[in-house]
Amino acid sequence: MSRPKESYFQALRQPQEVDTFVQGLEQQLKDALVMLHDGLPKNPGVRVVARDGGRFVVTPLTRQPDPPFYDTVKGEVGRQFWNTQLLDVLVEVDRRAGITPHFKSFMTRENMPRDQLQQRLLLCLYGLGTNTGLKRVAAGQDGVGYSDLKYVRRHYIHRDALRAANAAVVNATLAARRPDIWGEGTTSCASDAKKYAAWDGNLRTQRSIRYGGDGVMIYWHVERRASCIYSSMKSCSSSEVAAMIEGVLRHCTSLSVEKNYVDTHGQSEPGFAFTHLLGFKLMPRLADIAHQRLYLPNMAFAAQVPNLAAVQAQRSIRWDLIRQQYEPMVKYATALRLGLADPEAILQRFTRANAQHPTYAALCELGKVLRTIFVCEYLHREEVRREIHEGLNVIETWNGTTNFIFFGKGGEISTNNLEAQEISMLALQLLQNSLVYVNTLMIQRVLGSETWRQRMTAEDWRALSPLMQHHINPYGEFKLDLTRRLKLEVEVDA
Repeated sequence: MSRPKESYFQALRQPQEVDTFVQGLEQQLKDALVMLHDGLPKNPGVRVVARDGGRFVVTPLTRQPDPPFYDTVKGEVGRQFWNTQLLDVLVEVDRRAGITPHFKSFMTRENMPRDQLQQRLLLCLYGLGTNTGLKRVAAGQDGVGYSDLKYVRRHYIHRDALRAANAAVVNATLAARRPDIWGEGTTSCASDAKKYAAWDGNLRTQRSIRYGGDGVMIYWHVERRASCIYSSMKSCSSSEVAAMIEGVLRHCTSLSVEKNYVDTHGQSEPGFAFTHLLGFKLMPRLADIAHQRLYLPNMAFAAQVPNLAAVQAQRSIRWDLIRQQYEPMVKYATALRLGLADPEAILQRFTRANAQHPTYAALCELGKVLRTIFVCEYLHREEVRREIHEGLNVIETWNGTTNFIFFGKGGEISTNNLEAQEISMLALQLLQNSLVYVNTLMIQRVLGSETWRQRMTAEDWRALSPLMQHHINPYGEFKLDLTRRLKLEVEVDA
């Protein structure tokens, strides 16, 4: 049975009448252009120059003051919780957020006692998330062998359970945050990819043009206070825009994403169009801002914004194309919203290789409208540029911390099984989310003292982050005994 026409617009909360949709966008475009034009003479950070065919000149953001007291807070966290074992962090999070109940056997009956299963599940998750492997973890645990962990890994640990466990930890972190320390709840996240080395026989392994070397990409979605709400493993040539959309739609946590920060590679004209139709705002860091072009609602509007003449596009927006293809665009976006189509498959259809497709042309036209509105806001408000920069800094810190946790085998994904690769990725996400949860509680314990809180400055509150690792030991214990010797001499039989 075909879906009623009205349901497509209801699923996206978009107006059913195309004239209402177009008129609203046209007014937003006019307001954004006038805002940039009128503010340009008083904007010290942005200029429009006519040379080189016309371009923007944007002054780099000034460096913010260093937080004077933040290192002292980190030091106090380290003093109170020095040498915390990463495995103990995982155990604590299981007790508070309930990780292991999400892992169920594929079999109809479970004969293993739950406390024994809990122990083996946590050891498996630690071995997978650190990439040390089940053999190394079993070697350091009395009463648990490699075969025991291998059995639990095969029958209990799968992708859906790991995603549910990650969502539980993120939700627990969001619920545990104190607004007086972390601020009010956030509705934004940042997304970016990181390349990991992988075996050559891996079907996903490709040469990365952007990062160099062979490997796979893991695309992370990290909210402003460092909890990762979604992750996906992709080949190096896959669309970052598709991965960005997938994460926002499929994260399954209690976070409501209204803004998504991306780097320059994570945006495109169809990306701007789809995110608008899906109800969240795409906010990229534009490395090519100098060469951006502003599209006018009509060419007669140029008389109202003469200061922008050098950076205007040579034609205006083709509103007729957006009107003609409004319903097909909404249908494609609804398919993404309801999970009826994969973002990668949809966006592969709408590329420059298929430029004659009328819906693709309309998506590009809608993207030009939205990109122009965003560029005007991006240039007019320095706080928007700084907000995007700070959001992307969080995910860069997240990427750096994965090297600290995923240390086994040199950080290489050492399997050619596609499901096993995703399980390693999700276990890494679970360990790092657990670290963020526990660090959040540790920081709140320190800053719960009024003496410590009074010493914090605005710069210290801005820099506060639960992505700290100086007090964590991910490797285990190293005990030196100078009296202990290895028995290396050959024993002679009597």
